[in-house]
Amino acid sequence: MIYEIVWFQLLQLVIGSSAISLGILLGTFMGGMCLGSLLLPRLIDPREHPLRVYAVLELGIGLFGVLILFGMPLVGGVYSAWAGTGVASIVFRAIAAGVCLLPPTMLMGATLPAISRWVKATPDGVAWLGFFYGGNIAGGVAGSLIAGFYLLRVYDVATATYVAVFINGLVAAIALLLARQTLYEADAAMTRGAGPIGARAVYVTIALSGLSALGAEVIWTRLLSLHFGGTVYTFALILAVFLVGLGIGSTVGASMARTTEHPRRALGWCQLLVCAAMAWAAFQLTESLPYWPINPSLVTTPWYTLQLDLVRCLWVVLPGAMLWGASFPLAPAAVASTEHDAARLAGGVYAANTVGAIAGSLVTSFVLVPWIGSSHSEQVLIIVSALSALLMLEPSYSGATEATSRVSVAGTTVLAIAMVAAGLLARSVHELPGLLVAYGRYAATRIGQANIIYVGEGVNASVAVSELSNGVRNYHNAGKVQASSEPQDMRLQRMLGHLTTLVPAQAKTVLVIGCGAGVTAGAVSVDPAVEHETIAEIEPLVPRVVSTYFSQYNFDVVRNPKVHVRIDDARHFVEATNEKFDAVTSDPLDPWVKGAAMLYTLEFFEMVKKHLNPGGVVTLFVQLYESNTDAVKSEIGTFLEAFPNGVVWGNTNEGKGYDLVLLGQVERTKIDVDAIEAKLQRPEYAPVRDSLREIGMRSAVDLFSTYAGRKADLAPWLQNAQINHDRNLRLQYLAGLGLNLYQADVIYADMLHYVSRTPDDLFVASDATKRSLFAAIQSAQGR
Repeated sequence: MIYEIVWFQLLQLVIGSSAISLGILLGTFMGGMCLGSLLLPRLIDPREHPLRVYAVLELGIGLFGVLILFGMPLVGGVYSAWAGTGVASIVFRAIAAGVCLLPPTMLMGATLPAISRWVKATPDGVAWLGFFYGGNIAGGVAGSLIAGFYLLRVYDVATATYVAVFINGLVAAIALLLARQTLYEADAAMTRGAGPIGARAVYVTIALSGLSALGAEVIWTRLLSLHFGGTVYTFALILAVFLVGLGIGSTVGASMARTTEHPRRALGWCQLLVCAAMAWAAFQLTESLPYWPINPSLVTTPWYTLQLDLVRCLWVVLPGAMLWGASFPLAPAAVASTEHDAARLAGGVYAANTVGAIAGSLVTSFVLVPWIGSSHSEQVLIIVSALSALLMLEPSYSGATEATSRVSVAGTTVLAIAMVAAGLLARSVHELPGLLVAYGRYAATRIGQANIIYVGEGVNASVAVSELSNGVRNYHNAGKVQASSEPQDMRLQRMLGHLTTLVPAQAKTVLVIGCGAGVTAGAVSVDPAVEHETIAEIEPLVPRVVSTYFSQYNFDVVRNPKVHVRIDDARHFVEATNEKFDAVTSDPLDPWVKGAAMLYTLEFFEMVKKHLNPGGVVTLFVQLYESNTDAVKSEIGTFLEAFPNGVVWGNTNEGKGYDLVLLGQVERTKIDVDAIEAKLQRPEYAPVRDSLREIGMRSAVDLFSTYAGRKADLAPWLQNAQINHDRNLRLQYLAGLGLNLYQADVIYADMLHYVSRTPDDLFVASDATKRSLFAAIQSAQGR
């Protein structure tokens, strides 16, 4: 699990974090494990000592771990040079993922079949396969928690990799030592492999089990991230709980496989009970948990919230995960025979389960949820589980002898009732509440406060639009308000757009990262100097649907002929494009949202600089609310490391700190206030002038009076700032601890304490304008 988390993080930096990229990564990772489980029994002689083979596999995994760590920059360079758009881009992403992930994941997939040869394909031996699987999962739980909560939070991907490599080496050494001390003789029967009658149905059943398990995990992760907040800690927690359930279930299932006379019947009933477990989870996620009386803003430490999240996650996920875990050891017990090679048996079952898991995750993510929504997708998965149960139970009861006919009739009757119950359970799944999509973890505190006028579940995110009684509209993503027509939000969004186009000498070509409500993009579009505007947005629903609800605030930006929308992860777009821009403005999701920190790294800012024309400008939105001092320092410190001449601009709400705009240029920044004021008075700039007036800024002096410091001023405050690098994504771990904090005024006041110098060398203006500007700055800062 340490490798999986690290490799996904490294490869997302190269091929992007859109749904397509994540699907390619997951498919390649699990596909490699599937191939490994199938190939090892066919390529490795059964007479080889299983522990010795296992040791070689572990050493190979560790070797590839080091190679991927140091080879990733080379892969990234080759990919950047050749990656294009459309189908070509997808092909190159698949090649990049395959080159990096297939070799080590094939070795990972081969470990279970390798160690399986230590046991025989008897009921007792098959039970040990379940125990092996449970032990492997226990290691996965530890790995996901250690990586998510410690190694990557405190250190970086290199340290996490070295720890994993050390574990590989330690396990290999132990396996080699045990191999020397134990004798192993391959059973002659292991050279034959005919399976019993009906084995194909068992493989289909365990494949459908994998499909429903990963499909449900996709949906549960989406919905639980709304309940908890989509931080790296949330994803690590959900994964760990799911694995705990699988581990407990596989242990129980292994014990059942050892004693039961009807493993197929047991497997079928496990699959049938999964229907009830999924219905239970659906009810809790949509009808119960959103209304639990919880207000996360009351907590004094994030670790209290984590405890509550753990309880809720166990409450929802554990029943289903245990049943899926129990199904795995029952499947080999259902097809085992004394003539079976245990490695082929384990490899075949593991491969079937993995193929189903790949199909479940990809079909659910790319087809079901965007097409019919998460609730109807859960209904589909319940039906799939019922069908897999029928595959096992119907032959088990219909093939009864005369002596057992009475039991058979009773069993068939119960089975018929159970199938009807499964259908009723599927119908019991309710629609996803718009309140949860809109307000996420604060849903219970917002009941009756907003009218949800749109809810959409896209490939990458669930989004909503709400309207308050006073007419204010909100755009929601990641379970929170991302943009709105509130005065303080309009002020920030317009500031971000107008600073982007007014400060550079020319702004003919502009890149807008993140569409959102489209207000910032709209502010850019009305500048007459702008000839070509590109909006990079990862979720198709946002520009296509959400932005249209804000057309009166965003100047109907998506329909502007000079505006072009590119659906792609912004980092991947910048990395793959050959275009250069006069200005780039970035307003991504909150840095505590998993993956968003990739748009705040020093390496990303350096990448953006390479796409700037001479005199070009980069602006960045930084929120002070739902954050903490360490996260804000990291954002500002990283930006000013890339742009030493950068300037901080403050947006206040009722005189208190609210959020910031950071502005940077490669060259030394000089702002000619009088020239910009003269520009605003031209007739063609009337839309820009009116846009500024709508947010209370009637002149260039008003716009630039929001000055809030530069690197020289803030150096003492930023002394302990943790720079956000690609190798550590430190920001998402810092911000993830502050998503429920509202300390914007304190953070802003603390920052302004260090800003005392008059920025005389920043502004070019007449003496009268300077006096007016500096007085306005002092007033805005409360001095």
